[in-house]
Amino acid sequence: MTLARTAPDDDRSVAAGAAPYDVLVVGGTGIDTIVLVDELQVPEGDAVLVPPIRDYVAHTGNGVALGFHALGLATKFIDFLGDDQQGRLILDRYAATGLDFSHLPAPAGTPRSVNLVDRHGRRFSFYDGRHPLDLRLPRDFYLPFVDRARHVHISRSGHAQGVFEDAVRAGRSVSTDLHNWDGADPSAHPWAYGADLVFLSAADTGERIAEVMRDIIANGRASLVVATDGAAGCHVLERGEDRVRHFPAVVPERPVVDSNGAGDAFLTAFLHARFAGRDLEACVLAGSVSGAFACGSPGTHEELISAPELAAAVARARHAGADQDGDGAPAVATMA
Repeated sequence: MTLARTAPDDDRSVAAGAAPYDVLVVGGTGIDTIVLVDELQVPEGDAVLVPPIRDYVAHTGNGVALGFHALGLATKFIDFLGDDQQGRLILDRYAATGLDFSHLPAPAGTPRSVNLVDRHGRRFSFYDGRHPLDLRLPRDFYLPFVDRARHVHISRSGHAQGVFEDAVRAGRSVSTDLHNWDGADPSAHPWAYGADLVFLSAADTGERIAEVMRDIIANGRASLVVATDGAAGCHVLERGEDRVRHFPAVVPERPVVDSNGAGDAFLTAFLHARFAGRDLEACVLAGSVSGAFACGSPGTHEELISAPELAAAVARARHAGADQDGDGAPAVATMA
């Protein structure tokens, strides 16, 4: 799957006279309030001193859009956004970064999360999910952007669900991220079964992850399912194969301080490599390197890896792998 840049008049799938987007990201911006704690549990008593509590422009669509943008892909981001202080923080960040963002007013305001991050960089998130259940992006708003995009990434937000059918009808490849789906909650089915490329976390499935991944392939349109598993690496299943392959994580090049945004960083680098026509092992390595990089800075999506930085870090990881196993390739094992 290669995304080759072409001039607008050479691409009939793109609206006449409009420059194409490499990627359209739909839904998923908000604010993270991060609290640094010693452990992910409530201590005794009714108060505890913590380091300064900070707000960060965040959430999955934000991380994916900024990640693609930092890697040099022509990226468009669309979503609902509140007319509030949090919305203004987001608009200021995108203006400073140069991210192409269009939005509609969010009736309930900008979504927020409070994330606890322990001394090992692990996090637990309290997400307010404030958008009304019946909120949907209007077709006349998103269709012009779908028409200009070569690939569409749809965040797991209820208001973005309707974009699947139109993106597929337009012949666009579609990706999504299910995050910590337990493999059973039916609210995730439109995303799990509607995307060509499905990413999820193994956090809530545990030993059932292979079964969940096979279910996504069997009941949906996905050609590839990738489950990230933190320091344990990731699991990959391709359509037409029954074997779920396991790839170990790379060794982080700097101390792990905050895992917020690591999954989004993995996804963007993985797809960046896939769009360039790289093989599966190269895509996994790029994603693993990018995810590890994201864990080395505090906050959510505050430090984004660039294409040259990614290439250099991948080369170092290959060299380290060659020192360990003699071929530099990520190790592969079979899951039951």
